[in-house]
This record gives sequence, C-alpha cells and structure tokens, in this order.
Amino acid sequence: MLSLAVALLVAPVSPPPNPAIDPAGHQRVVAEAFRYRNTHRLTEDAFRTAMAEPGTVVLDARSRENFARLHLTGAVNLPFPDIDIPTLARALPDESARVLIYCNNNFLNVGPATVAMKTKSATLSLNLSTYPALYASGYRNVWELGPQLDPRTTKLPLAGTDAGRR
Repeated sequence: MLSLAVALLVAPVSPPPNPAIDPAGHQRVVAEAFRYRNTHRLTEDAFRTAMAEPGTVVLDARSRENFARLHLTGAVNLPFPDIDIPTLARALPDESARVLIYCNNNFLNVGPATVAMKTKSATLSLNLSTYPALYASGYRNVWELGPQLDPRTTKLPLAGTDAGRR
C-alpha cells in the first residue's frame, strides 16, 4: 500500500476548485505590485520627511507584541494576518492616502531591536507580503523604507517599551 504522499506524487489529482483562492491572479498582482514598488522605495531621510506630512499613515504589519516593544513613533499597527478587506477599510479608509511601510528587515538586529525586530530570511521579509497585499487592495500611494538601519543611530523616531534601550 502506497502512502498518501507517494500516491500524490505518482498520480497527481486536480485540487477541488475554490473561487476565493486565485494563485494565477496572485502571481499577476504580485508581479505588477513589485514593478510599482521599485519606484516607491525611500531613503531614511525621505521616509522621515514623509512621516511628518499631514495625512500620511505609517503602517507596521508586525505582531502586536513586537509593535509594543519597538515601532516608529506614530505608526499604526495592523498585523499582516489581520489585513483583509473590512479591516483595511477601517484602518486605512482613504485608498489615496500616503502609506509608509517598514518591517523587521529594515533594522539591524542590535540594541533595542534585538527582540522586537528579529531579522527574517530576506525572501520572507514582511514588506514583501505587505506591499502586494496593499496594492491588491487598491492602495497605490504606498511607500517602503528602503535601507537597513541601525536602531541605535537611526534618524527615525522610535517608540515602545524597548525604545529607550539604545
């Protein structure tokens, strides 16, 4: 008797259809979002300037726990698993508003970021999921922090329980 895993390799079956899951559409929107993203990445100084402009929303998609430990001052926390149509409509009701995003991988894992901003694999960086999710939801004025910064010396204002541990 073949195990299920071997049977699936030997005789692949078509998965049951699910109109709420569209892999081909996902691949298309991610490719489009990343072409757009390439023109929407900011330096530290440009990000800091944009943060201060009225109507700008700084979005942090990390967990609530890590957000509480360390985040950019004034950021709104919307953990990535909670990004869905109704939650986005409440958190970011104006699709044309400027949204700035950053993630763990924008900060070196030193000083106050040691626990709150653990570096992920470069291919799993949260920005890589957050940007296309916002783009696919109709947000086009999304800008991403480009460089990797040292949290002990960054010009960006940090808040949270670990912020004083420079």
